[in-house]
Amino acid sequence: MYAAHVGPDPSVGGPLGFVLELARGRSSALFALLAGFSLVLITGRPHPRTGRAGRQAVGRILIRSVVLVVLGFALTALDTDVDVILAFYGLTFLVVLPLYRLRVRTLAAVGAACALVMPQLLHVVRQSIDNGDWADTVVRWDPLARISDTDGLVELLFTGEYPVLTWMPFMIVGMVVARLDLGRVKVRARLALAGGGSAVLGYGGSWLALRLVPHAHATVAAATDGDSAASAWWSDTVGYLTDGTPAAWLLVAAPHSQTTFSILGNTGVALLVVAACVAVTARMPRVTRLATPVAAVGMISLTAYVLHILAIYVVGMEDETVPALVALLAFIATAMLLAAAWTRRFRRGPLEYLLHATTGVTRHIK
Repeated sequence: MYAAHVGPDPSVGGPLGFVLELARGRSSALFALLAGFSLVLITGRPHPRTGRAGRQAVGRILIRSVVLVVLGFALTALDTDVDVILAFYGLTFLVVLPLYRLRVRTLAAVGAACALVMPQLLHVVRQSIDNGDWADTVVRWDPLARISDTDGLVELLFTGEYPVLTWMPFMIVGMVVARLDLGRVKVRARLALAGGGSAVLGYGGSWLALRLVPHAHATVAAATDGDSAASAWWSDTVGYLTDGTPAAWLLVAAPHSQTTFSILGNTGVALLVVAACVAVTARMPRVTRLATPVAAVGMISLTAYVLHILAIYVVGMEDETVPALVALLAFIATAMLLAAAWTRRFRRGPLEYLLHATTGVTRHIK
């Protein structure tokens, strides 16, 4: 995440450019997948909570979602160059919450269906928005839009950088992973195989489709402001859409392209990362101990996210006062040092404590 926000541009090329390019889009997908994992931790793992405990868990999710939406819009109001994910994150929690009691196979089927259907639905909706004025009417009557000075629900669901329609699959897959017994070697191996297969299907499928469909490359190149459409199957160097969204765009797998190929590829990478990290913690305790500062950042991830946005707001991103690589290393080192120091004395980060406190009222749910 830090690499995508403050690191050098991938155009530096070489191994460094490749690593930096890997962070684009794939870090936020992993972020969303782990959100689904945390939802299951709250609502019951490995078995969903029922009765009063289930209602209290649902209440905690609802409150967390509202807090994240409010916090997300507050950070967006700072007008940094970062597309803040928290508000989208919070609403996606609400959308997928009704699924938390589904069986693993059913949940996986729903996630796969969303990955296949939602990008096409989003494309149709965005075309409708471009060609009509119904979205403007919704925005005018949306209290969230008036309060936040944004497009409100229309932005969160359809037009934003992380539209709920196409980010649901990541969270649903995270819910599936949380239900698995990750302590078993066979389960971790299957998870890695699933991740590898999904990545190949997503990026490989996009690469193949862009070459087999007539004029696909030319159409994508004409619709974007990048240098070439040759990288559209995996990289954001293809640029951003400048004049509408052609149907050929559904064939790309570039980060944040909101396509089925992109969802499959990014989900595959996220699953591989999870499988690798769980395998390391299970088989290599010495490496795990050395990685304690990294784990500490994970324990205060909300605080680390908000503080890095505030730091970007204060320092800025456009006029770099130090080389981008130095800035990136400084962000990473500072986050790990502060997180390690904090978690030595406290169980939760400052904002995590606030979030926990706001959900305390759910104790009164009968």
